[in-house]
Amino acid sequence: MARKTKNLKNYVYAVGRRKSASARVRLYRGKGENLVNGVAFEKYFVNLNDAEIWKKPMRVVEATDKYYVTAKVVGGGKNGQVEAVTHGIARALAKADKDFRSALKKAGLLKRDPRERERRKIDMGGKARRKRQSPKR
Repeated sequence: MARKTKNLKNYVYAVGRRKSASARVRLYRGKGENLVNGVAFEKYFVNLNDAEIWKKPMRVVEATDKYYVTAKVVGGGKNGQVEAVTHGIARALAKADKDFRSALKKAGLLKRDPRERERRKIDMGGKARRKRQSPKR
């Protein structure tokens, strides 16, 4: 017996990435609490500078009061995570309203920052580029 299921999706989904961090973002219309991994943004990203970073896509399109966000972030450090969330929010806003895309693109928020951590090489003393000191005599 086949059941009819309604599509109850009332959010826009996007993925943001930076360094080794990956953020799965859901953008909801209306008022609500912004959450990262089930915790409020302000408590998860304690640094004041971080708060300015993740709010930037909303400020660019002047949609701070119209949308709220939930995100799941894995990998990387806090800096990579906050930038991954920012990238995800920008992508979700671009999906939600096609008019936002040009403003977000102009602000450079839709482009993924491709810089990754360089791998450690053999015989470099535990670093990527450091050489071991050779004996003088």
